[in-house]
Amino acid sequence: MDADSLHLGTRNLWAWLVRLLSKHQEWLNTKMKFFLPTMDLGFSNEVPDPEQRVIQQLSKLHAQGLATWQSFIYGLCMELEVPLDLEVPLLSIWGQEDEFSTQLEAGEESQPGSQFHPGLKRSHQSCGSSPCRKHCRKQQLELARKYLQLLKTFAQQRYGGKCLGPEHTLTSQQAFIPPILQWSKATAPLDAREGASMGDPGAADDIDMSIQDLFNFKAHKGPRVTVLLGKAGMGKTMLAYQLCRKWADGQLDNFQALFLYEFRQLNMITHLLTLPQLLFDLYLSPESGPDAVFQYLEENACQVLLIFDGLDEASVGADSVGSALTLFSDLCRGTLLPGCWVMATSRPGKLPTCVPTEAAMVYMWGFDGLRVEKYVSHFFSDLPSQKLALAEMRTNERLWGMCAVPALCRVACLCLHHLLPGSSPGQSAALLATMTQLYLQMVLTFGSHRTATSLLDLGKVALRGLDTGKVIFSAEDIPPPLMAFGAAHSLLTSFCICTTPEHQETGYAFAHLSLQEFLAALYLMASDSVDKDTLIHYVALNSHWVLRTKARLGLSDHLSTFLAGLASHNCCQFLSHLAQRNEAWVSSRQAAVVQVLRKLATRKHTGPKVVELCHCVAETQEPELARLIAQNLPFQFSFHNFPLTRADLASLASILEQRASPIHLDFDGCPLEPYCPEVLVGCGQVENLSFKSRKCGDTFVEALCRSLPTMGSLQTLGLTGSKITARGISYLVQALPLCSKLEEISLQDNQLKDPEVLSLAELLPCLPQLRKLDLSRNSFSVSTLLSLVKVATTCPTVRKLQVRESDLLFLLSPLTETIEPGPSVFYPYSRLQKCQLRVHDAEALVELFQKGPQLEEVDLSGNYLEDEGCRLMAEAASQLHIARKLDLSDNGLSGTGMAYVLRAMGSCGMLAELYISLLSNTVVLTFAYESREQEGSWKSIHLLGGPWRTVDLAPCRLTSCDLQAKHTEKLCEALRASCYLNHLGHLDLSDNALGDEGVALLAQQLPSLGPLQSLNLSKNGLSLNAVFGLVQCMSSLSWMFHLDVSLESEHILLRGAWTGSGLAHGSGPHFLLQECQLEPLSLTHLCDTLKACPGPLEIQLSCKTLSDDSLETLLRCLPQLPQLSLLQLRHTVLSSRSPLLLANFFNLCPRVQKVDLRSLYHVALYFQSSEKQEGVCFGFHSCNLSQEHVEPLCCALGRCKALSQLDLTGNLLGDGGLRCLLEHLPQLPISGWLDLSHNSISQEGILHLLETLPSYPHVSVSFPSLMQCHRGGEGQVLTRCQLDLPQLTGLLNLVRRPAGLLGLRLEEPWVGQVGLPALLEVCVQTSGCITELSISETQQQLWIRVEFPRQEESPEATALRLAHCDLATNHELLMRQLMETCARLQQLSLSQVNLIDDDGARSWLLENLLLSPCELKSFRLTSSCVSTQNLAHLASGLGYCRHLEELDFSNNQLCEEGVELLMRALQGTCMLKRLHLSHFPLGESTLTLLIGGLSHMTDVFFLRHNQIGDTGAQHLAAILPRLSELRKETSSNLSIQEGRVGMSLGPLNVYWGRVWRRGSDGCPSHSLSGNSIGPAGGAQLAKSLTLCKCLEEIMLGHNALGDLTVLGLAQGLPPQLRVLCLPASCLGPEGALCLAQALEQCPQVEEVSLAENNLSGGVPRFGKGLPLLRQIDLISCEIDDQAAKHLAASLILCPALEEILLSWNLLGDEAAAELARILPHLGQLKRVDLEKNRITTFGAQLLAQGLTQGLCVPVIRLWNNPIPADVAQSLQSQEPRLDFAFFDKQ
Repeated sequence: MDADSLHLGTRNLWAWLVRLLSKHQEWLNTKMKFFLPTMDLGFSNEVPDPEQRVIQQLSKLHAQGLATWQSFIYGLCMELEVPLDLEVPLLSIWGQEDEFSTQLEAGEESQPGSQFHPGLKRSHQSCGSSPCRKHCRKQQLELARKYLQLLKTFAQQRYGGKCLGPEHTLTSQQAFIPPILQWSKATAPLDAREGASMGDPGAADDIDMSIQDLFNFKAHKGPRVTVLLGKAGMGKTMLAYQLCRKWADGQLDNFQALFLYEFRQLNMITHLLTLPQLLFDLYLSPESGPDAVFQYLEENACQVLLIFDGLDEASVGADSVGSALTLFSDLCRGTLLPGCWVMATSRPGKLPTCVPTEAAMVYMWGFDGLRVEKYVSHFFSDLPSQKLALAEMRTNERLWGMCAVPALCRVACLCLHHLLPGSSPGQSAALLATMTQLYLQMVLTFGSHRTATSLLDLGKVALRGLDTGKVIFSAEDIPPPLMAFGAAHSLLTSFCICTTPEHQETGYAFAHLSLQEFLAALYLMASDSVDKDTLIHYVALNSHWVLRTKARLGLSDHLSTFLAGLASHNCCQFLSHLAQRNEAWVSSRQAAVVQVLRKLATRKHTGPKVVELCHCVAETQEPELARLIAQNLPFQFSFHNFPLTRADLASLASILEQRASPIHLDFDGCPLEPYCPEVLVGCGQVENLSFKSRKCGDTFVEALCRSLPTMGSLQTLGLTGSKITARGISYLVQALPLCSKLEEISLQDNQLKDPEVLSLAELLPCLPQLRKLDLSRNSFSVSTLLSLVKVATTCPTVRKLQVRESDLLFLLSPLTETIEPGPSVFYPYSRLQKCQLRVHDAEALVELFQKGPQLEEVDLSGNYLEDEGCRLMAEAASQLHIARKLDLSDNGLSGTGMAYVLRAMGSCGMLAELYISLLSNTVVLTFAYESREQEGSWKSIHLLGGPWRTVDLAPCRLTSCDLQAKHTEKLCEALRASCYLNHLGHLDLSDNALGDEGVALLAQQLPSLGPLQSLNLSKNGLSLNAVFGLVQCMSSLSWMFHLDVSLESEHILLRGAWTGSGLAHGSGPHFLLQECQLEPLSLTHLCDTLKACPGPLEIQLSCKTLSDDSLETLLRCLPQLPQLSLLQLRHTVLSSRSPLLLANFFNLCPRVQKVDLRSLYHVALYFQSSEKQEGVCFGFHSCNLSQEHVEPLCCALGRCKALSQLDLTGNLLGDGGLRCLLEHLPQLPISGWLDLSHNSISQEGILHLLETLPSYPHVSVSFPSLMQCHRGGEGQVLTRCQLDLPQLTGLLNLVRRPAGLLGLRLEEPWVGQVGLPALLEVCVQTSGCITELSISETQQQLWIRVEFPRQEESPEATALRLAHCDLATNHELLMRQLMETCARLQQLSLSQVNLIDDDGARSWLLENLLLSPCELKSFRLTSSCVSTQNLAHLASGLGYCRHLEELDFSNNQLCEEGVELLMRALQGTCMLKRLHLSHFPLGESTLTLLIGGLSHMTDVFFLRHNQIGDTGAQHLAAILPRLSELRKETSSNLSIQEGRVGMSLGPLNVYWGRVWRRGSDGCPSHSLSGNSIGPAGGAQLAKSLTLCKCLEEIMLGHNALGDLTVLGLAQGLPPQLRVLCLPASCLGPEGALCLAQALEQCPQVEEVSLAENNLSGGVPRFGKGLPLLRQIDLISCEIDDQAAKHLAASLILCPALEEILLSWNLLGDEAAAELARILPHLGQLKRVDLEKNRITTFGAQLLAQGLTQGLCVPVIRLWNNPIPADVAQSLQSQEPRLDFAFFDKQ
């Protein structure tokens, strides 16, 4: 084409283009606004010719550059009807700048020049560079006026224009609907409104009070910095624009100037900024006089508002942004433009540190239902469209919920705008189900053939921006075709950016950040260039935890959500079309995303990540995935400190709908959208729902109350720390009665007033299942408190009312539907502590309590009742119906008031204890009151007497009351008055100031106070003389049996015979004096005083040291006390001469029976009632006695007529002292044993002693040992005495005895090394006859028992026995010696020995040893190494043991051949009674062989831990009836996997001991422990056992037998049964009840164990009782209080019970009361185990009361019950038989 043609064509196109755009002036204006965002379009109105206006506009577009012009041309061809023949030239030729410039210049020359708005085309003069000029005031005001007017004009043009587009788009002007605003802090600028300020959606468009209330101009010192927080899409930027519009329209007249900045634009500034540059260069410059204008703004800063949008997008790291952020920081802190108003918008997250702490935080929550309707009505101009749209939204619940987010509401309206005209009703439910489908449907409205490619390219730009943190793009970042596509469909917006004062450029951004994320997700899902690994990399959960994240939030809020939404099956077809790939390719990418979500669903996440995951899962519309995450949520889940919108809670609720199990939800410190609880309607999986946030107000409660009645499983509701007023409480009062399962309500810290508190309390009768109502930290008056007391006393379900200062708590016990007879009544508590109650309030309380029901406890401590109020309460105590305690502590009681209280107690017949301590302000009255109507209740302890019982023992504790001698007479007078109806049991006057004088006066008054149980006079400043005066009372007061005195610690206690912890050592008086220095004169005075005391008398003295003179004085005085039975000197240092003085004491007092001195520190002298001597025992243990002390000691002891025992252990005798003692031994009349252990005696000394022993046959000596000593009548113990083999041989040769038995136990390392032949060779050296021999190589022990003298047998008998022996040459002599020494061998035990050797000598020697004795009764070979060859030798020898009764091969490894050898050898042992084969691996063949031998061989067999299983049990069951003499069957612990036999593992040691103890009496016994017998074998075994008529013991524990086996067993229990042990046998209630009925036919039963079975309500119930039952074991049987009632009724019918084991159950105070009731009736009871139960302090107190009535219970175990440690210690000090320790004291 030549130049002329080209020019002609260009002119024709130009003319055609101008004509086309003249017809589409509005479209051109829209494009001008997009590409030139700061352009004033009003200038074009000045040109009347439309074509000239078009030419001017085109020239401005062309001046922006080639990229902008090309984008415009692409948009022109895309959106307008351009003929195809012109479209190509426009795109190809008119892109050439030179050709088109000529046409533009020609068009402009024909028109006069037009100008932009003067404020928009500015000179960019910098305020910082021009010299400061002085202006007169008038000129300054005029310049400022012009600038402020210019600002308003600029704001009107920029933010206040109307919609310029032809239709609804994402970027078209929107009608602003005020969102929900909620202030976060108390500094919020609100006057008398709720914590949330809701804009009125019904107000006119130009009036919105909620936005004006953002600024509180009435407060002079209020916060001038406001931060508007809202998630993406809530309309933060729209609100900022609305503020600009309202200010420009004159509605915010308090502000003269308003500036709006966006941090996304400030991020692009590359230079440092000053404040004038920020105001003028980056926003709007004055026409002139910038310095004067800036000075005016500084002077009127209080009327200047600066808005910063997108504070979360500010980057702290970059220098340029740092400067902008620095200006923002200085503005907030007031260092720049002090007094100005600053407002910032941000997503919730970590705010920069520059935001002051006093800044007002405002949460933006989007739309509620009314606002959605308002928005829809503005969006759709015609009424029919409005109705259709609203109908669609209301029928689509998910769509209605999404519209709560304003951005999504906009998208939803756009979609409905395109769908409604031709769609059927309800179609939106399928097309607009998720947020992703909303955006997808919006994209489908584009309808262009180029849409797919353009969307993917635009998505690539969007993803690149997200990856780099970029939200603003330049024209170079977006190709012109994409720019045109984005502009055509309103996907992109444009705006002017001032990067420098002289330079402006146009920036582009996506219409919304969520749109950028959606397009990025489309690109990731549908682009070939993105592989699956890259795709799933973007599926991640972001934690937006408030105040804990990084300084700048990420941009990908919804990217994972959109990816999850695109993974839905509904999006597959669209993605396939978009990617131009088949659906299989798309499905594989969708499956990859779902798989990532599946992995995330199985992990533990924090609250924000769980919410995001719920959003993702909801977008996928995959029910299976929803169920997976629902089931993996923990039972207790908490959300802490991050905002939650309605959409967040809705996504969580949709997931919970798929959950089968209940869940507890706790929202702690989370800002919550006021209407979000509405989404919980019908959420039946929530059991516990708790909100703790100041943001929750009345509107929140109103929405919550609409959901509460529909939450069918709700048991706990918490609304703590909220701002609920009377309006919110009114909603709660209506909703709570509709919650049928509600058990706990917490409304703490809600600033409720009297009416609200009272209305909630009055609601209690309407909540039958409620257990707790917490109204703490609210505001209520004393009058309201009295009303609450009335409610608590009249409501039958109230268990406790607890008030302490600001704490207010109701505890309730729900009424059951059917009230069963028995202990089911609960008495309520009333604790009104620190409630400012005064005397007149006490009168009101007395009236309330008199009219009310019986109360368990009334606590009025910490009030202001003073003397008069305390007197009123005490006088009315008998009429107040208080069951246990009245606490009047800390009420200002004085000494005078104490006397009033004491006298008032005289009329109170049910007082159990009175405790007054004026120093600690304690006044507590404890009662023992029971009404007749509640006599059968669980708290009615029959042992305490009748319903109205006069308490026999009423302790009165008056401690720390500053009582002096002058008060004694009045005190006793008041005590006598208080004792009129009550016998004074315990009187505690400790920690007062009575002194000697006061105690003497008190002693004179004691007889008038009646019989006391105890009198405590500790810490009263008493001397030893006062103690002697109290000693005289032991003879004058019949009740006084104990006097305990510790002078140094000032402990003085007088006690009766019964102390609450059992009787004392003897039945007579007991005197304890310690911590004092005893001189001879004091001892003489003491003994003279004690002469009048009755006997038998026990004296215990303790002092630091006791001189010899004092000891001699004491010993001389003791014969003057004929009633003395015991004297102890404990913890008293004595001299080295004291053993000689004590040895001579027999001469002074022939009544002495035993003298025991230990370590010169402890002395005990025991006396008998008469001088008849039965042998005196002297013990001088560890008294440093050496050789020099032996002679005088023997001289003193020689004067005794009869010396039965002498203990000299632990001294320093050595060999010399031993020889000296042996020299004087003939002078000692010793008839028993002499103990010389631990005296440093050498081996030579031992041998010398053994040589001497035969001369003293009447003396039994315990040998010295280096480590430990055992002594016995027949045995000598040598433990690690370093005796080697030759020395032992010599020792055995030396030992000689005239007649009797001698036992020797040796423990030396070489025992396990020398081997069996060597040990036997040593044993035959004894001169006696061996009857028992036991060897354990591993334990290095040797036991031998020898009988003296040896009975020689005839040579013929010896020859006959030797004839059976295969004598080898090298062992012939040894065998002959064994024949002689082992002729009477009865027991041979070899444990852990090795019989395997090269020549078989060991087994051969053992075989010949078995052949030699004719009396062998027991042979044990356990845990040893035995081969088949060894067993052949042993079997050969055993075949000749005709008298063998017991054979033990336990824990050995024998094969089938070995068992066959053993059975063959035992066929001739007709007397065999017990066969032990425990821990013996038995196969099926060996078991068959063994059972065949057992059927005709023995009555008792032990087959523990052989794993015989059901098959073996069935084989055994077949032979049991054929054992005619069977009387016992012990097969316990069948499933416990223990180690070696003899270890104490669970109940095994009990059964093991019982088998040995009772197996020795000849009774048949069979043990099958550890054999894994199940129900099949158990049923056969039970059937067989019923045929054994002589059965005495059944132990089938630790087997999965089940009820079926037990029911079969119960049908045939023998009447002589003594033991039934079935622990861990899988029993249920039915089996237990059946067994109990069967046991009634077994009167001889002594022990029953059903531990570790789930009995629940099936505890044993005995109708007739078991008179001989000693132990019942029900450990870990899940027994609760209800079952305990029936159990107690059965136990009381078993008078011989010694042990009751009920640990690890579910027993509470109710069960404790039942046990306390029966304790006095069980006279043989020794132990009650209640460990690990639910017994509280009250139950423990009941048990203590029960113990006071019984004498035979040494301990009740209460470890690990919910009893505080200090309370447990106090209870144990009062009743030592209560044991709370971890280790059992027994």
